[in-house]
Amino acid sequence: MVIAVDAAGGDYFPKNPVQGAIDAIGEKQDLTILLVGPEDLIKAELRNYSYDTERIQILHAPDVIGMDESPSTAVKNKRNSSIVLGLSAHKQQKCEAFVSAGNTGALLAASMFILGKLEGVQRPTIAATIPTIKGIRLLIDAGANLELKPETYRQFAQMGTIYSREIMGIKDPTVGLINVGEEPEKGTELLKEVFGILKGIPNFRGNIEGRDIFNATADIFLCDGLIGNILLKFGESIPSTLQMIIGKTMKEMNLDADTRDTVVNILHKSLHAFNYEHVGGIPFLGVDGISMVGHGGSTPAAVKNMILNASNCVEAGINKKIIASLKN
Repeated sequence: MVIAVDAAGGDYFPKNPVQGAIDAIGEKQDLTILLVGPEDLIKAELRNYSYDTERIQILHAPDVIGMDESPSTAVKNKRNSSIVLGLSAHKQQKCEAFVSAGNTGALLAASMFILGKLEGVQRPTIAATIPTIKGIRLLIDAGANLELKPETYRQFAQMGTIYSREIMGIKDPTVGLINVGEEPEKGTELLKEVFGILKGIPNFRGNIEGRDIFNATADIFLCDGLIGNILLKFGESIPSTLQMIIGKTMKEMNLDADTRDTVVNILHKSLHAFNYEHVGGIPFLGVDGISMVGHGGSTPAAVKNMILNASNCVEAGINKKIIASLKN
């Protein structure tokens, strides 16, 4: 299996993508990595490692899309970027998947333009993993579509169900619609219509409120991309905010060093689920291929796990299962 990796994506390229790729082939024996990016930078970084040279290949892509560039402009003007050439290689079946910690908007725009949509899909979506007391769960949409049609919610529920079951290992995932109350008549006219459509899905649990997310009242949380992105960014702020508040409190209480270390260790262990590293990245569900995006600050461990997650998606054949689900 060949996985293409954006070696010019993220805040710490090429070091973190390259190291993550080498770590990935160390864990998965049938894996070959195609590093896509400026060849001179990639070769210079590779000289720092010992690795199986037959399982690391390079696709020269001189253009770099910055994290703050306009997605549509970058994709249009930088045809030789790692994102465009990497996805083109995937389209041409030179690799089974493409992963990137780069510009999310550019990756989504290029994925839709180059790979296209799966049969029957109205809008591809980006999901996000959310920590709960029952483990990692799924939030859809996480920012790709700020406004949705009622029927699109149903498709997102179906795609999320496939991903949750096949990749996340949740046996019978349930779907909840994020709303201002649990009752069917709550929310906007749009959400009332969506509720009526989702009632036809066997695993629909009903409306859920914001307080139900961390309690894992459902396994898949549905909302539009505006709400989803706000929730995602809010959740990302929780660990650092808690560490700051608790650190300040410990200082005010004049706790001894051993007690402070114990508190810090408990905090780190408790907040482990908020760490994106062990998930790595998640695919754009609904595109005709496996295009996976990771956090801009992805560490080598996060890149490695993103690569392994992409290989799991390929092996599970999630796109074929999504197409079959949408036909039912």
